[in-house]
Amino acid sequence: MKRDILYFAWLRERVGLPRETIDTQATTVAELVSELAAREDRYALAFSDPGALRVALDQELSDFTSPLGDAREIAFFPPMTGG
Repeated sequence: MKRDILYFAWLRERVGLPRETIDTQATTVAELVSELAAREDRYALAFSDPGALRVALDQELSDFTSPLGDAREIAFFPPMTGG
């Protein structure tokens, strides 16, 4: 299934792209992260510490154990802080 992957903040810097469309067979966020990290060193670096990441599926905050389901957009970003 084709999905849009968005990268924010330092993830965008490490991956070198703000977004991309990929074809994946991953069924959970964790599987997608593993798949992305295996692509190239820059992805491995970006996803080397999943505890430092947050994810949203179709603009809804989620977690790494969540199923991807029919989500068309998956966004990865660092934790948000208030201020």
